Amino acid sequence: MPDVSARYRRPATSSPPRTGERVALNLRLLVVSEDFATGLRAADVAGAIGRGLRQGGLPAPDLLPLPGRRRPPDRLRALLEQERVQARMLASRALVIATASLRPRTLPASAAFELATRARQGGVPAYAIAGEDALDSFQARILDLQLILEASSPRALAAAGRKLAGEVLAGTR
Repeated sequence: MPDVSARYRRPATSSPPRTGERVALNLRLLVVSEDFATGLRAADVAGAIGRGLRQGGLPAPDLLPLPGRRRPPDRLRALLEQERVQARMLASRALVIATASLRPRTLPASAAFELATRARQGGVPAYAIAGEDALDSFQARILDLQLILEASSPRALAAAGRKLAGEVLAGTR
């Protein structure tokens, strides 16, 4: 099994349903991915994570690959608006941000920062899968990420998806 490391975890904030209470759970996740430095295109990254999520017991996720890695903030916001990210995120159980790296120096102008901010403001749990995670625990808390997993190959990305599915399902019990 590929090595998938998890460095940061927040405690679950939702309370379990009361005995006898029927709850309709939306378990569909929105996966927004960028190209990875290892030569993986955004669509391949999203596909591998999506496979892992399904193998882990979740329904097929809503996949949004964002080709390329760096965009000026105004172009990024326009692209996210065009793709209706806010509505798609609010209709999902959680947001998964897949990015090549989480680094303090490049974070403020990144899609990961913009997406995590939107998720926090919308009350949507956000998770990250990164090829490289260079954030300390304080920086991860600022982003309000529930969990950061490191994975950089298709196989490791699928394993990260399975692990994330387990986390999401555990939070619904």
